Parts: sequence; structure tokens; C-alpha cells
Amino acid sequence: MADTLYLSLWYPNLRLAALPDKLTAVLGAFAAHGGESRVYAATVWPVSWSEAPVFQRVWGRMAAGPMRGGAHPAERGVPPHEPGGVRGNPGADPRQAVEEALELLHDDYAYEFQIGWNLWELETGNAGLRSASNAGPHSTSAADATSAQDDTSELSAQDDVERVNLDPQWVREARLMRVSGFGPLFDEGAYEQEGHIKVDFGSDAPFLEEDADLDAVGARHVEQNVRQLVELTAAIEKESGATARLLWSELGESLAQRLAARLGMGN
Repeated sequence: MADTLYLSLWYPNLRLAALPDKLTAVLGAFAAHGGESRVYAATVWPVSWSEAPVFQRVWGRMAAGPMRGGAHPAERGVPPHEPGGVRGNPGADPRQAVEEALELLHDDYAYEFQIGWNLWELETGNAGLRSASNAGPHSTSAADATSAQDDTSELSAQDDVERVNLDPQWVREARLMRVSGFGPLFDEGAYEQEGHIKVDFGSDAPFLEEDADLDAVGARHVEQNVRQLVELTAAIEKESGATARLLWSELGESLAQRLAARLGMGN
């Protein structure tokens, strides 16, 4: 069963004025560990998550195509604002993004940033391909009768191609990460449980793929995803100066234990 994975970070005696440097360090660590170097969007939430945002800006991305792992800000009721020049130079440097969002620096605000992170994921193929059996009737005129055998061979080849295209394939895709920094009074002191900074990795499926039969290739890709996760969390802790970190899930299950069991099944 897929779960949502988080990383919580705590800093000793953190003053609100130091939060921008911590957030910049966390966002900057992604580029060296499989992520993108520029921030996609920023949102500022007052008091609690149930309140309307007081600031939101979308800079866009360098890479084409959608990202997995979360809704676009506009899909969560946040009106997008794309300033001129986004298409020519999409994305924002982490420090620029943090400085702009944290101009509104308050004890009871949360600051959320979105950035891409590339992982191996299992694609199920193109569901839009129609089978040859639904391709419609063929003409039975005298002119076509002489090519009936060729048509049969062509349909057989088409079936083979479609079966290949529908087979699951491993692809490396960007998913949307959410990095949030909390003021000490936001959501009644949520930082005590969730960290001064929290990274939302989204679904833990790429680190387990529990619904797939792992062959040697699949096990290797899962191991690569896990290694990248370990390296990123270690770099974030070191570069931001965190004194405590916790990798946790909503269901409270141990990722390490589930991973050990999963890879054992796949070998």
C-alpha cells in the first residue's frame, strides 16, 4: 500500500530571520542529487493551511511536460501568477524565490516551495492504443481478396507491437517536491511535530513499487531511487545545518523495513 513520505528537519534555537538561509540551502541541495536547479513556484500561507494564501507565484520549469507528485497551485484554489519572461527563462533561483516569498516574514506564516526531482518510475504503457480486434471490419471485395493473407500478417504484427507498447516500462521522470518552512506560531506551533522545514516527497511508490513484480532491472532502479533519497536527505541535513532529521510516513510504517522485505522478494 502506497504511503506519503516526508522529511522533517529541526534547528537549535532557530530565529525566524535565519529561516530564509535554511530554506535556500535545502532547495539548493536538489540540483546535485537528481533534482532541478530552479524553483517552480512559491506560496505563502497565513495562520494555517485552511486559510487563503497571501502570496503565490509560478515561475515555471526548464523541462517540458507535467510533473507528478502533487497538484498545481491553481488546482488547490491558488490563482497562478506568471510574470513576463517566464517562457524565456522559466524557474527561479532558490535564493531569489526565497527572498521574494519571505518578504512577508511573520511568525504565523508557512512558506511552501515547489521543485522538481527526477526518479525512476514504472509506466504501464499507452492505454490509448486500440487493439486490432476493435479496428473495424475489413473490405471483402474482390479487389481486396488477393491481399487477405497480407492483411492477416499485418494485423498479427500490429498485435505484437501493441502488446510491446502496453508492457510496463521504467522511465526517469520529474515529480513535484514541496519544501515548507514554518514560522513558530503557524498552525499552533506545527513545527514542533513537523520540523522547522518539511520536505514532502509524495508517494513512496518509486522506492518500493509494491504492486510490480521486480526483476533484476526493476530492483536496480528501486535501489537507485533509494540511494538518491539517502544521498539527498544527508546533503540537506549537512548543508542546512540541521541537528535532527526524521524520514517518516503518514501511516507510520518504516520505509527501511518495507524496503528490506521488498528487495528480498525481488531477488
